[in-house]
Amino acid sequence: MKQLPYPLLIQAAAIPLLAGAGAAAVLYLPGQPPGWQYAAVIVLSYLLGSLSWGYMLLRWRMGVDVRGYGSGRTGMSNVLRTGGGKAAAAVLTLDVGKGVLAVVMAREITGSSTGEVAAALAALVGHNWPVFLGFRGGRGILTALGGLSMMTPVPAVVATASFLAAAFWSRYISLGSIIGVLAGAASLIGLALAGWYSSTYMLFAGAATVMIIWQHRDNIQRIRQGNERRMGAPAAPVE
Repeated sequence: MKQLPYPLLIQAAAIPLLAGAGAAAVLYLPGQPPGWQYAAVIVLSYLLGSLSWGYMLLRWRMGVDVRGYGSGRTGMSNVLRTGGGKAAAAVLTLDVGKGVLAVVMAREITGSSTGEVAAALAALVGHNWPVFLGFRGGRGILTALGGLSMMTPVPAVVATASFLAAAFWSRYISLGSIIGVLAGAASLIGLALAGWYSSTYMLFAGAATVMIIWQHRDNIQRIRQGNERRMGAPAAPVE
């Protein structure tokens, strides 16, 4: 019987452990000192974000390490190019779910917008720099969108609509992602200044935008050079 790779095994084992730890935290931490609450929220959210679904699904289904193809990232767009539409749809749902679950957990434990922002950012850091894969993950678009949709739904809709319009117009998923992030952040800041949302959420807009743009720095360079991968292009093995 073929030996499964260690990163896949350890992440598979971590899923029920994280589920149990998260449930225990939600049940027992409300009402406890804030330091304990925030420590648990940040650690659990980071580990939740570190579950690299793109890596796990392609390793399990196809025996392929998605990091060896295309951009070398574990996110949905590279999964789409490497493993096809069904795998990409599953990764899209699961990566968004990481951000959603992190914010819901923080809301139940801390009851504060600061806790929600801390959880959403920790999940985003985990997705981009996962401990289970040697800190080599994705770019963070979907996990950030999941957290954003729970904290500030209107900017999440703006970000999604801007992404779709820019991606289908340019045929660059990366350009659509960058424009979507900037549009979502701008709308969140504007609505927070107008009093629609807590000003605390502006911290998420700023920090998440910086992290995501940084993770797209290679895409930005290829767009400027005119050799960025267009939508629908298959992933080639990484040289």
